[in-house]
Amino acid sequence: MKARQVLSIIFISAATTVASMWGYNHFFSSKTYYYSQDSSKIPVNYAKFFDGEKFGSGGPVDFTDAASAAIPATVHIKTKATRTVSNNLPKNNPFSDLFGIDPDDFFGNRLRSVPEMASGSGVVISDDGYIVTNNHVVDGADEITVTLSNRKSFKAKVIGTDPSSDLAVIKIDAKGLPFLLYGNSDDVKIGQWVLAVGYPLNLETTVTAGIVSAKGRTLDINMRQSATPIESFIQTDAAVNPGNSGGPLINTDGKLIGINSAIASPTGSYAGYSFTIPVNIVKKVVTDLMKYGTPQRAYLGIRYLPDNASDEQKKQEGIKDGEGVYVNDAPADGAAAQAGIKKGDLITKINGNSLTSAADMVGQIATYRPGDKINITYLRDGKEYTATVVLRNNAGTTEIVKNTVLDRLGADLETLAKKDAATLGVKGGVVVKSIHDNGIFSKTRMEDGFVILKMNGKDIYNVEEFRKALESTSGNSVKLEGVYPGYDGSFTYPLNLNGGQ
Repeated sequence: MKARQVLSIIFISAATTVASMWGYNHFFSSKTYYYSQDSSKIPVNYAKFFDGEKFGSGGPVDFTDAASAAIPATVHIKTKATRTVSNNLPKNNPFSDLFGIDPDDFFGNRLRSVPEMASGSGVVISDDGYIVTNNHVVDGADEITVTLSNRKSFKAKVIGTDPSSDLAVIKIDAKGLPFLLYGNSDDVKIGQWVLAVGYPLNLETTVTAGIVSAKGRTLDINMRQSATPIESFIQTDAAVNPGNSGGPLINTDGKLIGINSAIASPTGSYAGYSFTIPVNIVKKVVTDLMKYGTPQRAYLGIRYLPDNASDEQKKQEGIKDGEGVYVNDAPADGAAAQAGIKKGDLITKINGNSLTSAADMVGQIATYRPGDKINITYLRDGKEYTATVVLRNNAGTTEIVKNTVLDRLGADLETLAKKDAATLGVKGGVVVKSIHDNGIFSKTRMEDGFVILKMNGKDIYNVEEFRKALESTSGNSVKLEGVYPGYDGSFTYPLNLNGGQ
């Protein structure tokens, strides 16, 4: 009997305890839940951390080898240009460049030469002195000086420039130089470490590190120097400042993956983001400049909805973000139209590579030449199609475009007619019919209608003689003399064949 009483008491006590704990937890304890992860189940977004390596075993990234490879191949570029200015005479007044009267012009306005100094960076790409930099670093320079990391200096000459991509090739007379190997910008991934090397703010060689924060960016900055800009920048947070332009962006293997070109900043100095021309575009443009003297630009032959199109525009066309590039128009004589692509199509891939933006498309097309065949994948009425497109040049053909020094002048020229020559009392000359934007003539105060009679004191009778005289000149600067029909006197224009006045 006593045993039964003891067991009953124990049972009642245990039940009371359990009930009390349940009641406390149910009514008074805060409901905090803890989730214990199953370490044997790894989410798919961590798949790339394996490939035979133990998860979490990666050590710290070491930049020393990459930096030591890049520094000797990164150069400091200094330029000097001389501008002749007068006291704000209007551009349409031809007397504003009457340099024959010194120190004052015909109207008594004081003329003076103003030196302009600038600097940037460059990348040695061959052991015999070829260097790639930005077009805006050397544009208009009368004199270019290249200083190596060992402080040896050389005078450089311009081999070729491409304002559309903001690239230029220059050369120094040197042998056995260290140079950077090309990488592959198509392999660049968002989040990977990169190094920017250059001479910012007139400092000695400077190396900064960051990560790739985006690809296929456009800033619309090359529109200032080209009517057909190429922009598909790699965006990084590696610190870049004025003076870094033209310098290399490299990966941790020390290979060149781009040429630093611009920064996004409200102040003009580094504010978080820098922008780089992908090396695959660089390789193609550099090869063109060295082989042909001018870029062999390929065109798909479409007009497309820009990346900065408004939501209203996208909605009107039924476009969703990140789907591809919407074709606004495909002119009948263009490469795309000839392959069956038309207005309303949505281009999603080039050679199997997905497109997420128009800048991405421009960047990929920029690596091809006229005559190259590419496969374009596009959507039409919800169905996917693929067409083979033969790219063309801006003249609508697949021929190699040859560039002469006359092309760089940026003007329509013609030989002076015999009757007009007789009226002017000369044997011949070259008429400047019209001056285009972005050419060498546009950087002078020359006006349409100017008749070129002499170059460096030598008589010029026709366009072909003018071309030969320009190509045979040993320096970057020449002096053109001539007349404006209807005005008395002769006029002189100093000309810099590298692009400046």
